[in-house]
Amino acid sequence: MTARVALITGATGHLGQGVVKRLSRDYSQLAIHYYRNESLARSLKEQIESEERQAAVFQADLTQESGAEKLIKEVIAEFGQLDILVNMPGAIRNKPWDELTQSDWEDIIRSNLESSYFCLKHALPGMRARKWGRIINIGFHLVEHLGSFPGVTPYAVAKTGLLILTRTAAVAEIANNITVNMVSPGLIEGGRLPVGLKLRPGQIGKVEDVAEAVAFLASDRAGAMTGANLIVAGTWKM
Repeated sequence: MTARVALITGATGHLGQGVVKRLSRDYSQLAIHYYRNESLARSLKEQIESEERQAAVFQADLTQESGAEKLIKEVIAEFGQLDILVNMPGAIRNKPWDELTQSDWEDIIRSNLESSYFCLKHALPGMRARKWGRIINIGFHLVEHLGSFPGVTPYAVAKTGLLILTRTAAVAEIANNITVNMVSPGLIEGGRLPVGLKLRPGQIGKVEDVAEAVAFLASDRAGAMTGANLIVAGTWKM
């Protein structure tokens, strides 16, 4: 058990809950962020505390820089430091690319790209001061292909931008012993699946697989890895 502090944003989402539970096995202090679902956030907190870990919940709108700055400050005020940041939030909207509105674009870009940037930006000063940090962003398994995504165009654009941000920050923070990596899930069991899609066992990933990848990148075992994009997607559309 390590005394490091881990913040999971978007912790009440399908993947976020799995990541919180997995990181609670390695770290004794967890910060659980939520936007709307306070009851689920508090339920997660109770589960973590029942295992004799420290946990606290924080509400913030991360699509605004002021919200991200407030969140980071509150986490540090509560725990004294922030060592591990896992950026989980990410809305998705299935809509034909030529019917998208300005609001569609803004909502998806803000929730998937800007929110992660704002949190990363405000978490870095403390990590730099201690010369240690782990930042893990959650991506999209097909962004490396730079293909066509007519049904989820803003989402794919945002996640591609997040990959570029991940690799930019990774190079910039090498001297500070801060790693910045990405975990990119595909279709996940228990999540939203395309209607009528027929899959064989092993074709899609599991929440536990994504959580294990995050846990590895957050650990000392991954100290030599930065700028990486770990794809956790089973074999569907590989």
